[in-house]
Amino acid sequence: MTTLKIHNTETAPVESNPLLENSLKAYGMIPGLHGVLAASPQTLSAYQKLHELFTQTSFNEEELTVVWQAINVEHACHYCVPAHTGIAKMMKVDDSITEALRNETPLENPKLEALRSMTLTIVRNRGHVSQEDLTAFYAAGYGEQQVLEIILGLSQKVISNYTNHIANTPVDAPFKEFAWSKENVIS
Repeated sequence: MTTLKIHNTETAPVESNPLLENSLKAYGMIPGLHGVLAASPQTLSAYQKLHELFTQTSFNEEELTVVWQAINVEHACHYCVPAHTGIAKMMKVDDSITEALRNETPLENPKLEALRSMTLTIVRNRGHVSQEDLTAFYAAGYGEQQVLEIILGLSQKVISNYTNHIANTPVDAPFKEFAWSKENVIS
């Protein structure tokens, strides 16, 4: 089992301190992931900027959750699945959406299911998608912009999911009640 240090404003490189202060202001705490990323100010900055940009895309709260959680579950991220379960609750996303994503079951809403499916196709095929995949996605009401926005969300999630795998980042206290592991998926 690997671990990486979880920094705070006293142990992080000085360049990371303003970024950690931003995390503290935004969340009322320094999330463990941010503490790990603080070892590299550039990586923490990139992660925070990608998060900000992704939340400014054309996706609504449900769609953001679908992209984030589809990726988190596919990558089996023990930290991000519980965190985004709590975030989805804060964003008032219907629990049935979150549970379907956590359990890798199709979503009832056809448009959201098309988004989940395209996200997983991009992740699983490392960006290689067929014209048929695109046509089905477009038929559900999405377009080229949303294909690129999925890639933006994936960029953010690669940083967090891979970091959490290497660091074994402990789940933050507010999200422990939403603990998850790939082994416990009810499909």
